[in-house]
Amino acid sequence: REWRPAIHRNCTDTLWLLLFFLFWAGLMFVTGYAVMAGAAERLVLGYDSFGNVCGRKNAPVEGAPLSGQDMTNKKYVFFLNSCSLETQSLGISSLSLCVSSCPEEQLNSLEDLQSFARNNGSCLCVYNLNVSSYTLDPKAAELCPTLPVPPSKSFPLLNRCVPQSPECYSQYASVLISTVNEMDVFHRILSGILAGRDTMIGLSVLALAFSFVVVLAFRFIGTLLVHTLIALLVFGLLFVSGVLWWLYYDYRNDPSTELETEKENVKFLLGYAIFSTVLTVVLLSLILALRKRLQSTVQLFQIVGEIIGRIPFLLFQPLWTFLILMMFWVFWVAVLLSLGTAGAAQTTSGGQVEYRALSGICYMVWYHFVGLIWTSEFILVCQQMTIAGAVVSCYFNRNKSSPPPHPVLSSMSVLFCYHLGTAVKGSFLITVLRVPRIVLSHLFKALKQKESACSKCPFRCCLCWCWCQETCLRYSNQHVYTATAINGTNFCTSAKEAGIVLENSSAKLASISCPGDFLLFLAKVFVVCFTVFGGLMAFNYHRELQAWVVPLLLIGFFAYVMSHSFLSVFEVTADALLLCFAIDMETNDGSAEKPYFMDQELL
Repeated sequence: REWRPAIHRNCTDTLWLLLFFLFWAGLMFVTGYAVMAGAAERLVLGYDSFGNVCGRKNAPVEGAPLSGQDMTNKKYVFFLNSCSLETQSLGISSLSLCVSSCPEEQLNSLEDLQSFARNNGSCLCVYNLNVSSYTLDPKAAELCPTLPVPPSKSFPLLNRCVPQSPECYSQYASVLISTVNEMDVFHRILSGILAGRDTMIGLSVLALAFSFVVVLAFRFIGTLLVHTLIALLVFGLLFVSGVLWWLYYDYRNDPSTELETEKENVKFLLGYAIFSTVLTVVLLSLILALRKRLQSTVQLFQIVGEIIGRIPFLLFQPLWTFLILMMFWVFWVAVLLSLGTAGAAQTTSGGQVEYRALSGICYMVWYHFVGLIWTSEFILVCQQMTIAGAVVSCYFNRNKSSPPPHPVLSSMSVLFCYHLGTAVKGSFLITVLRVPRIVLSHLFKALKQKESACSKCPFRCCLCWCWCQETCLRYSNQHVYTATAINGTNFCTSAKEAGIVLENSSAKLASISCPGDFLLFLAKVFVVCFTVFGGLMAFNYHRELQAWVVPLLLIGFFAYVMSHSFLSVFEVTADALLLCFAIDMETNDGSAEKPYFMDQELL
């Protein structure tokens, strides 16, 4: 094969593209069903114990005389005994009402409740009890909130009246967190986000700033800069490990640690400290082992920086990809919320209403979950193929001072016109390995308390095998996409031809690629390390946030995703450049008849 960017191309892997369209037709069916049968507004807006959604007009429910009320002006959910909430059947058993405003001052008597209702128009007793009867009705103590009513503040996202006194807030947060801990992972993550949303926003901006600084550093990389980055990383790892151990001993010896959520924080701090220490030791060992190969890696990234300098729009690819992923994830979460609230209203004793999930929803949720993995991987593959196509057109250009016009747009047009099927097939193979790994992880967590150490071993082996296979497949797929961008062949043909080229040059490429990938990983760890350090300091100074384990995990995950999104440009460019280099070395000999396409620095 000549191995030159093909001018005349044909559509590749069209059957896989058709399969993807059929799969998305199924997703649209699930979406339509979720919209028709679900009621995501119940979760977002909140609802009372009688089936009324707060902040809107409601239809009556048969057997519930207090349902079907107009709650347009009553936007907040108020629990009658917010200081002593109890859970029952994965829900809060306390009676809840829709109110127009939350009491900002403590109410000590029924007269205070009556005065608050008259002055603010917000009735805190059950709807069928008239305001004038608050102090006269003998059943008022049962139909009104438990006294004293603590001062509360409306939560801006989910419209709940959250008590502000420390004792009630601790109990309120503890019950809510224990409730969502018994539910699915989505609700647990949501509770963590709500617990420390302001701090998480600030730390996300910090992660974005760190990622941008690292990208600029790699754009103008040098040997001194690499050593500086490694020194800062070593300092950060040692410092974060020390801070984690200090926080663990500080929390463990704190006599005020009584709530289960606080004890859980201590356990997770111990886990964080052990993980951070092990990671520090491993990375320091690898840094010492690979320190002599840093010079060749610096030269590689200098050439990558030159190519990105010729195609500056490559740096914007992670931004577009991130925006598209965010829009898809918002759509996915909205459909998931609708599926999770697709239930039939059932009346219980006392005229209260409960919602029971419809049959068959679990299968739709799993289908929806596979759609999340497959579509997200497809979007990321499209970015990889776009970058690979732009790098290929720039590499196989004899006149280096005059790069091809609009290489990014040309690569995108080739992708969407000819090679979407190849992107679908590559993302499907990743999904086939990733979904079983996630399922096995959930099974392992569900059974780890019941199974013995011997029975856990097969689960761990399967998880390790799936992870290794997925990692190897991701690496090989990148070369497949580069081969497709060059020759315009389908996935299997590109995999075969790229494998032959890499096999002939494996030793030389591995000596450059492995230290390069390790340096990129160090840069990602650098961003995560200092972002997590900022999170530790922020959450430690706000200990009233009882459950900050999940927010800290999410911040670390977000920092890694953000750094990976930005640095993926250098990673994909380097991998595509190395394959082009191997092809160039195999098909040319540097003579006048067959000159090399590569820059002389890479020789």
